[in-house]
Amino acid sequence: MSEGAHETTRELERIRAEARAHLEWLRDAGVGEIEGGRAVSTSTATSTSTSTSTATATATATAASTAAVTNGEKGCGSPALLAVRTELGDCARCKLGPGRTKLVFGVGNPSAELMFVGEGPGADEDQQGEPFVGKAGQLLTKMIEAMGYRREEVYIANVVKCRPPGNRDPEPDEIAACEPFLKAQIAAVRPKVVVALGRFAVQTLLRDPTPITKQRGRWRDYEGVKLMPTFHPAYLLRNPPEKARAWQDLQLVMKELGKVPPVR
Repeated sequence: MSEGAHETTRELERIRAEARAHLEWLRDAGVGEIEGGRAVSTSTATSTSTSTSTATATATATAASTAAVTNGEKGCGSPALLAVRTELGDCARCKLGPGRTKLVFGVGNPSAELMFVGEGPGADEDQQGEPFVGKAGQLLTKMIEAMGYRREEVYIANVVKCRPPGNRDPEPDEIAACEPFLKAQIAAVRPKVVVALGRFAVQTLLRDPTPITKQRGRWRDYEGVKLMPTFHPAYLLRNPPEKARAWQDLQLVMKELGKVPPVR
């Protein structure tokens, strides 16, 4: 088989997988059921083959739209995450949308046992479309590696997906617009542990206004997932002595996940 034929086969397999992912999303939303790879509406399970063909054509068209929306996007490595990203779309749900360069969805292992949640993109993240790639991101990567993981083995996301102007704090309406998508990402990844980085991540997920200095280092529960609050890497860059306390928090996470510090 020629290379061109191989490429065509791979493309067809990709489209088929995306269509299947979309049909699963429809099923989860209560629109219909999945039987033998076909979309069957719960209210029209006995409809004619013409209706079935129409539904299949619609699903294929939607899958093509999904591919267009997520082309080049990071953090969409599973059907569940792809569905979340597709629902988010070219988001204009709050006032941050018009000012962004790139929407910053997430990055990493779609089935990671460990997930980190930060506040929002900065200038570097806005340009690259990936969370935690600036100076704070470089520190986070070092923290992850110190725990015995590689960056690509964990999943990383933020509360808000677009950069607040001037790196200001995200405002309540902006958090409210993005929060459902963060929660959907966590549900899609299904990590064993979430590390909430800084007060906005902690307060958004736990609905607890207690200062991060009093919450860090104490296990909390987020919808059945163990959550560890700790300091944001940007705060640690401004306050280097606090790195020791953050490391204490991360060691608790390592113990929970059966990890030991790597030999250096």
